[in-house]
Amino acid sequence: MTSLPLVFDAPKRGLPPRHLADLSAEQRRAAVAELGEKPFRANQLSNHYFGRLTADPAAMTDIPAASRDRLTSELMPPLFTELRRVSCDEGTTRKTLLRAHDGTLIESVLMRYPDRATLCISSQAGCGMACPFCATGQGGLQRNLSTAEIVEQVRLGAVAMRDGELPGGPGRLSNIVFMGMGEPLANYRRVIDAVHRICDPAPNGLGISQRSVTVSTVGLVPAIRKMTEEKLSVRLAVSLHTPDDELRDTLVPVNTRWKVAEVLEAARGYADRTGRRVSIEYALIKEINDHGWRADLLGNLLRRHLGPLAHVNLIPLNPTPGSKWDASPKPVEREFVRRVEAQGVTCTVRDTRGQEIAAACGQLAAEG
Repeated sequence: MTSLPLVFDAPKRGLPPRHLADLSAEQRRAAVAELGEKPFRANQLSNHYFGRLTADPAAMTDIPAASRDRLTSELMPPLFTELRRVSCDEGTTRKTLLRAHDGTLIESVLMRYPDRATLCISSQAGCGMACPFCATGQGGLQRNLSTAEIVEQVRLGAVAMRDGELPGGPGRLSNIVFMGMGEPLANYRRVIDAVHRICDPAPNGLGISQRSVTVSTVGLVPAIRKMTEEKLSVRLAVSLHTPDDELRDTLVPVNTRWKVAEVLEAARGYADRTGRRVSIEYALIKEINDHGWRADLLGNLLRRHLGPLAHVNLIPLNPTPGSKWDASPKPVEREFVRRVEAQGVTCTVRDTRGQEIAAACGQLAAEG
């Protein structure tokens, strides 16, 4: 484990100064021109940040020193200080704690598999959805992240893979999941803009395929419908956690506004528009939502609302300190999968990586 001392000034919560990654290609050219530089300098800066994955002015030798210092100070302000890295799974899972300019803390998790490398990123500092079994939700919401703060997590993950910081030697960051801290669709515009910066080809973005990006939501129906009109091809993941409204009102409090059927109909609209399956996230909690009849109801609902466009991603509950919730026993888990699949809906159990470093789903709390 690598740790750096935690030193805080009095936090001043708020978005960081404007950054290159906040801006579209056209906006970057305009910003550079405002600084008295030739617009083509925007492409040079973008090539360094998105193409070469560097924010170090010393590496930008194709830009004259005087221009370089002015451009980087204005358009590449430091976004994060890395405070701590912790690893498990023989080094193939790494959680990074980052401090923003205002003292806000966030976490991201990089996971290397034999065939891919996935980065779980945060869209907010904390979360306002208040799901009682999730450590992030119990901590409350501090603030939204800027587009650049979201993108910077991905750049740092791409650098780690390129430089072979995880076992297996140099590699490529291939998959992004918006499943870290926060409700992505509650920070809608910045998340959508971040998707473009992550996926657009260099020099406009990091060049990761939209089909390798997953955006999760607890079910903000208007935002799902809005995202349906964005002409994206990212995967939608819906954190459902139970098929019945009575329990979901407690497990996912936003359900008091948008009920299960309405969430699934919005998800169906997205699936129809994109042709992509919707991932239904289901944290299996012992004696809370793991009953056989709930598996039957879940399979039946998904078959009716989504048909072959549904895939259940069963998540063994990850423990959090002091929680009364616990994971279901393996026989119960297997029976749940069997009953969902008996309804004609595919169902798999997620690999529970990162538990021992509190890096698994629902465990991110960004504690200093």
